[in-house]
Amino acid sequence: MAFPEPKPRGPELPQKRLKMLECGQGAVRAVRFNVDGNYCLTCGSDKTLKLWNPLRGTLLRTYSGHGYEVLDAAGSFDNSNLCSGGGDKAVVLWDVASGQVVRKFRGHAGKVNTVQFNEEATVILSGSIDSSIRCWDCRSRRHDPVQKLEEARDGISSVKVSDHEVLAGSVDGRVRRYDLRMGQLFSDYVGSECDQAVGQEREAGEAKGPQPTCLSTPPLLPGPITCTCFSRDGQCILVSSLDSKLRLLDKDTGELLGEYTGHKNQEYKLDCCLSERDTHVVSCSEDGKVFFWDLVEGVLALALQVGPGVVQSLAYHPTEPCLLTATGGSIHCWREEAYKAESDTG
Repeated sequence: MAFPEPKPRGPELPQKRLKMLECGQGAVRAVRFNVDGNYCLTCGSDKTLKLWNPLRGTLLRTYSGHGYEVLDAAGSFDNSNLCSGGGDKAVVLWDVASGQVVRKFRGHAGKVNTVQFNEEATVILSGSIDSSIRCWDCRSRRHDPVQKLEEARDGISSVKVSDHEVLAGSVDGRVRRYDLRMGQLFSDYVGSECDQAVGQEREAGEAKGPQPTCLSTPPLLPGPITCTCFSRDGQCILVSSLDSKLRLLDKDTGELLGEYTGHKNQEYKLDCCLSERDTHVVSCSEDGKVFFWDLVEGVLALALQVGPGVVQSLAYHPTEPCLLTATGGSIHCWREEAYKAESDTG
């Protein structure tokens, strides 16, 4: 007699606060997991970058070298290097073990909002309010970027990198995807209240045509994009904008697959992402909460109260239901309700 296979467990959402860490960095501008999710980075308004073990709540190292607040950071695939960017217009490459600056790249004309390594950690990509993305060779001694991507018409708010693609969100209301294998640029327009009126414009290559306008009177401007990311399976793109909406786009066709509303995002650059199994859309909010929506149904699954102020940054663990949130000068580590900390199992 064959027994039926047990049903797979449904996705669990991190809603139990495990740790709260006062970072001592002024305001925490960004929190980021490393590649395997064992450590995290916090970017402070006091010009420092800190490395933590978030589950234990221990500070491992402080990195000092920026001349102004640090706005974003990322770790390399082998955890040997970090990169960071900030208000001093510089992109910094760090040695994790020694805490020393390896290289400092200058060339942006404004603050650096976002930084990412490529897969091999040989190139750093940085996006700035000067409307450009610059690619810096970590192995070369040259001071100039090896490439500049200057198609945006306003500041770059978000850059994400896959094995052969660069995804960029801009304040000009467009999501641009650079396919490095094919040598093509795809540009998707995201409007603030215009989606039903004009749908979506999609460009390939560098062709420039007339801009879509709303059919309402007066015409509305595109919503500045605050964050973009790939889905874990690489098939979709999640876009957040200052009209308090998140949109899920098909990466290849640009088709609008879903919209997610209920949070507040009208003033600040806030993070969004997908959960570790692509089951939920997750976003910061200006009302002190983190919102979770079911990816397919589009319904709100959880509004997690983090604190009284703006939740300005979040990071989702790459393989587990674990969430980091940053609000004010502290970060919070969240796990699913069934999670037992090591100290609880002894």
